[in-house]
Amino acid sequence: MLKTSHESGITTLTLDAPETRNALSAGLVARLADTLAACGADPGVRAVVLTHTGNTFSAGADLKAPPDPYALVALLRRIVELPKPVLARVDGHVRAGGLGLLGACDIVAVSEASDFAFTEVRLGLAPAVISLTVLPRVEPRAAGRYYLTGERFGAAEAVRMGLATVAAPEADEALSPVLRSLRRASPQGLAASKRLVAARVLETFERDAEEFVGRSAALFASAEAREGMTAFLERRDPVWAI
Repeated sequence: MLKTSHESGITTLTLDAPETRNALSAGLVARLADTLAACGADPGVRAVVLTHTGNTFSAGADLKAPPDPYALVALLRRIVELPKPVLARVDGHVRAGGLGLLGACDIVAVSEASDFAFTEVRLGLAPAVISLTVLPRVEPRAAGRYYLTGERFGAAEAVRMGLATVAAPEADEALSPVLRSLRRASPQGLAASKRLVAARVLETFERDAEEFVGRSAALFASAEAREGMTAFLERRDPVWAI
């Protein structure tokens, strides 16, 4: 479910459930949060890289075993507050809640073959909880378009709108120079600098977390969302599609 490795100050956490497209189940969210906490307390960890096996970074919430929305908020906040840089390495598809992880990360390196979509609107849902990390990062007009349409967009657009930091033909090509620089940085300097750049995102948690959790819970409990999720699992169009 989650693999961990460490090399030269960099701990890599690999989402390893390709059979579910690395969907965010309750179990995966809890384990990821605990592992990140351990990384934050370990003086041997200079930075954390979050990556994946298979062709999908994460398909979002596991519709068969969804995480508690408060647990997802806690995970996203842990990434933002961790006193070490957290980087995402993406080489494939990212959907829905998986985009919340990207918003929480400090640096996001993607391959040019990667693609992204806020698919919640097509299920009778909205990207409520993940807005805590996405909206402070993303250009407002782009958020308006992709939240409302559920359209797919590519790596170049992800960088342009602020969801990703850098794109290259291969994800490691984009990530390697960043890791070299982080290894030369002071741990104290990294922690202090991260607090500065994360402050605006944390303000959003303080202001909006309770409201967004309430919106998410109400949507998931609705008849329209039940139809949307059932249609998705049954690989058919929902009744409202025209």
